[in-house]
Formats: sequence, structure tokens, C-alpha cells
Amino acid sequence: MFGRKKEAPTAQETVDHASSAQAEEARKAAQAGKGAPTPRRKDQEAARRRPLVPNDRKAAREANRAAMREERLKTRAALDTGDERYLPLRDKGPNRRFVRDVIDARWNVGEFVMIAAAVFVVASFIRNLTVQSFILMAFWALIVLVIIDSFRIRMVLRRKLTDKFGAPNQGDVWYGISRALQLRRFRLPKPQVRRGDKVS
Repeated sequence: MFGRKKEAPTAQETVDHASSAQAEEARKAAQAGKGAPTPRRKDQEAARRRPLVPNDRKAAREANRAAMREERLKTRAALDTGDERYLPLRDKGPNRRFVRDVIDARWNVGEFVMIAAAVFVVASFIRNLTVQSFILMAFWALIVLVIIDSFRIRMVLRRKLTDKFGAPNQGDVWYGISRALQLRRFRLPKPQVRRGDKVS
């Protein structure tokens, strides 16, 4: 009248309870055998994640400077030896190396422009108008020859690149022309072939 008495557990409920207890004990025993529960993937990723701001900023700056210095040294050495691994991006690739070799193996009119310009500056201080006029005409004649030679270089590079690689990449021809305008000893990467060498 004041409430129903709890019914005694049935035989099936007793069996189920015993099975659950045994399963829980087996799970705990397996965990104890491993020493610790398997961490979740989220916890593993969090453990591997580095902080965005390092604790020791001074040490991080020093390490960054050292890495950049080492990278510059490798790049500088590559410019001397032609090592493709550390060359600047604009100089990398078989096309660019082939263009450099083609230009370095020939005499180019453009590499004498800087010398002619220096002579012209010195000659401008000479008060003899005849000498100045002669040097000025020679300088402009050299400029015309440079333009003609640049067109010739363009045709040679396009033909050689097409024969070797199928077609020149964008910028390959201008890369060769701009290199031809530099004095040989100041070119970077440094020439790896001698003048007159056959490049194929």
C-alpha cells in the first residue's frame, strides 16, 4: 500500500551482472599489461605539436641566423661549382645550365660593352673634339653590333634548345642574352666550360 517492494533479481540478471563484471576485470587486466591505456589520436597530435612561439626566443633567433648563414654559404659555393642542389631558382634546371654553357663557350660582343663604356667616360675628359667624336662613333657602332649579336644569340639558343629539349622554357632565351652582356669573369654561376668548347 505504501510502496512496492523491490523484486529479487532473476537468474538471468544475475548471470548478466557476473558477465559484465568479468568483462570489466579483463579490460583492466589488459590495460595493466600494457602499462597504460592507448592514447587517443587527438592527444598524440597535441603532444607532437610545437608551440608557435619558442620558449627561448634568443636561442631560436641564433639558430635561425646560423641556418640562414649556412644556406648562403652553400649557395655561394654552388655559384662557383655549378652544384644544382643549392643554386638560386632562376639558375636551376638542365635548360638553364645548357644556356650558360652555350653562352660561355663563345665570344660575345656584349661582354665588351662595359669596357667600352669605361673608355668612353675616360675619353670624355679629353679636350680634343676629334678624339671624342671618334670614340663616340666607335661606342655607338659597338652598341649596334651588340644588338645584332643579341638577335643571333636568340636564334642560336632557340634552335639548340628546341633540338635538345623540344622547346625553350619561358625566360631561357633572355637568360642567355643577359648573361652574354656580362664580362665572363663576373658571371654567376661561374662558367664551367672554356671558350671554343663544343656544347651538345
